Amino acid sequence: MPKISVVITCYNYAHYLAGCLDSVLSQTFQDFEIIVVNDGSTDNTDEVISPYLDDSRIRYLKQTNAGQANAKNTGIRNAEGDFIAFLDADDIWNTTKLDKQISLFSNPQVGVVYSITRYIDEQGNEVSFQSDSKYLAPQTGKVTEFLFFDNFIPFSSSVVRRECFDRVGVFDESIKMGIDWDLWLRISVHYLFRFVDEPLLLYRIGHVGQMSKNLEVRQACTDRIMSNFLEKHPVLLSRKVVRKAKVYTQVNRGYYFRSINTDKALVHYIKALKADPFNLISWIGLIKTVGIGAINIFSKRHV
Repeated sequence: MPKISVVITCYNYAHYLAGCLDSVLSQTFQDFEIIVVNDGSTDNTDEVISPYLDDSRIRYLKQTNAGQANAKNTGIRNAEGDFIAFLDADDIWNTTKLDKQISLFSNPQVGVVYSITRYIDEQGNEVSFQSDSKYLAPQTGKVTEFLFFDNFIPFSSSVVRRECFDRVGVFDESIKMGIDWDLWLRISVHYLFRFVDEPLLLYRIGHVGQMSKNLEVRQACTDRIMSNFLEKHPVLLSRKVVRKAKVYTQVNRGYYFRSINTDKALVHYIKALKADPFNLISWIGLIKTVGIGAINIFSKRHV
């Protein structure tokens, strides 16, 4: 049996698939199988993958379009490895990725190993991207508390111990977005997380078809994931942590909308203040938003 099963899901990403597969086949760690799940693509994915199917390590599964969670679960169900590595078809691995991650599983309590990432655009050019949020910084060990604030794990960098799925289940197919964050939260209750502090993943951003662009759907899914987790684990996190996480979420949304829709921004800042009436950042955001709204009204009246 292969040590690692690499699950690659693809929906109309034929343009990137060859580069993705080549990055796996060129790994310095070679004890793997590759399972490519074509989730109802209508492009030339069949044509692109055809030359690769002479390699006995590659299995190609086709299904009618059922969404990313279902496609990834199809890959898990067909995987034979002790560990499962996930890779979206538009992303690329560093050649030493699996080699540097697999050794961190020597501790049986470790369920997930991930890495930091570099970002590339549609053409493969490196893109500068940096976040100031401390909750997006990589964490190790028991990560539930940090993970409840935000998802700091690049999905295509993750390798997961197979038994994690037996214990906590697979991807939730009723959630449209944030399915990886939901899974990491569930795994984090029982297992340790480790990361390699090297950019072993090239993550492609900004191209057509990327689901993370749909902000309102993502926000609704975020709320559902957080509430589901708290319902299943009502005493795992302290009230203080839960309150701070809710404030963090609403303040981020308020900041995003402040320059494009002050009414929506106000709603989020008010929600943040309901969670914690004494949070200074929420008050500052609210006051700035009211000021911007007043300026916009004044400007419209004097055009």
